[in-house]
Amino acid sequence: MVGSANRLVGSTPRSVARPPVPATGAWRDGDPAGERRFAAVGSFELEGGGLLPDVTVAYETYGELDADGANAVLVLHALTGDSHVAGPAGPGHASAGWWEDMVGPGRPIDTDRWFVVVPNVLGGCQGTTGPASAAPDGRPWGGRFPRVTTRDQVAVEVELARQLGVRSWELVVGASMGGLRALEWALMGPEAGIEVRGLAAIATTAQTSADQIAWAHPQLAAIRLDPRWNGGDYYDAPDGEGPHAGLGVARQIAHTTYRSAHELDARFGRLPQGGEDPLTDGRYAVQSYLDHHGDKLARRFDANSYLVLTESMLTHDLGRDRGGVEAALSQVTARTLVVAVDSDRLFPPAQSARIAAWVPGAEGLRIITSDHGHDGFLIEFDQLGPIVREFLGATERVA
Repeated sequence: MVGSANRLVGSTPRSVARPPVPATGAWRDGDPAGERRFAAVGSFELEGGGLLPDVTVAYETYGELDADGANAVLVLHALTGDSHVAGPAGPGHASAGWWEDMVGPGRPIDTDRWFVVVPNVLGGCQGTTGPASAAPDGRPWGGRFPRVTTRDQVAVEVELARQLGVRSWELVVGASMGGLRALEWALMGPEAGIEVRGLAAIATTAQTSADQIAWAHPQLAAIRLDPRWNGGDYYDAPDGEGPHAGLGVARQIAHTTYRSAHELDARFGRLPQGGEDPLTDGRYAVQSYLDHHGDKLARRFDANSYLVLTESMLTHDLGRDRGGVEAALSQVTARTLVVAVDSDRLFPPAQSARIAAWVPGAEGLRIITSDHGHDGFLIEFDQLGPIVREFLGATERVA
């Protein structure tokens, strides 16, 4: 399985040479900072035990914070996202903003009105402390990086908010993995003295399910079974010698859950790739499509971060030590927007419906219609944009 992923060529014909895949796509000290800012937020005791020292958070801000610190919006990224929610690709940023149509002047999250904060998550690979960062001994943490939970990640973001002078969030919005943290923020923020007035939980869940854990399992194995992973110690490997094959396979597995069966059938069916004959040594077009996405991620992400963040998602259970999921959801005081994608097979609408049913301030369940599956939250801006704009404006009026 891992060996077959060495042909990560995407939609490019196999005869066309491509630059070797880097050992890691992580941002490292000395790389261009781009639009990132950095905050030293101290050391943290982790839920699983142990102390993570000297944590740094990479983040980006858009707009200006009012004098009273009350016009702030927190945007939380998904698994392979980062702090670059809007703006072009360039030095320090391998790709353009991942929610470009949602955040900016005049957009649904209007940066002429709101001070928008987007942190890179703890354990990530784009500037926040993670496996590619230097440990106390000066070497990259690598496979020694401790396991972190969703609550650990939010605890770090709480300290960032304090440093930025944010006293309350008009909105905390997250989709997919970002939605897990948004839900935790709705409870942990007020406990830390930071009000969460509005919450938007998009294509997410209050508790990762056995099905989600099952989909994650082969992804984790694909990376760890790649001999070039080397127990997480690969940062000094030359280009082409990192665990890109395992990371590519992990991404291919994940990507099938991000899209719908209907879309894959409609786009690709049983079409061969180019003029290749699948009955001999060729491939089907959908296989090339998955190879392309595996290769693309391996060039901009880090295999160890993929492990750490995926395992953090598996810890997510809003009801843990809070009397169960329903009891925890009933403690959320924020006005709450819950959005699901009708074709989502990773975070199916029933999981969003559970959130909407138990949060006292939830305004029902909003459904996005899309053939694109889970990735609909990154694509269907004509539907999601007006929903978020209306909700954020209503939250402001309630104040």
